Amino acid sequence: MSESNETGHQVSSNISGNVSARISGNVSGQVAIGNNISQTQILGESESIEVTPEELILLKQLFEELKVRITLEVEPSKQSSALERIDELQEAVTPEKINLTTMEYVKQWFMKSLPKISGAVTSVIIHPIVGKLVEASGDVAAEEFRRRFQP
Repeated sequence: MSESNETGHQVSSNISGNVSARISGNVSGQVAIGNNISQTQILGESESIEVTPEELILLKQLFEELKVRITLEVEPSKQSSALERIDELQEAVTPEKINLTTMEYVKQWFMKSLPKISGAVTSVIIHPIVGKLVEASGDVAAEEFRRRFQP
């Protein structure tokens, strides 16, 4: 007997009870291989994640502090580009639409162009309030955020 599910993972066994499995790609969730296995998964109600207005004000302050730091520490010829990237980052972490690609791009830009400021930019990207915004966007966004930004 051989079965393939919609993700292409294949589990097969024969009459004598031998079981073999081949699982490839990014797989998450439960997997059990063997004979006479029973699995149960209980999913509770998911907790609603909400970012408070106070947290959004604090996040805005973090961006303002970052902009001040750029105007004080970055040479004038690069300030405009750096401030544009910060505006892009600030727009990417709005509650309405998290944009992980922009967040990653801005982080990489600072690492390449202004490494002495990149730590401050990264600290905003991985700030707990940004984490809450990402988690509020859903499990897929949260998993992708962890993949892109956790060491």
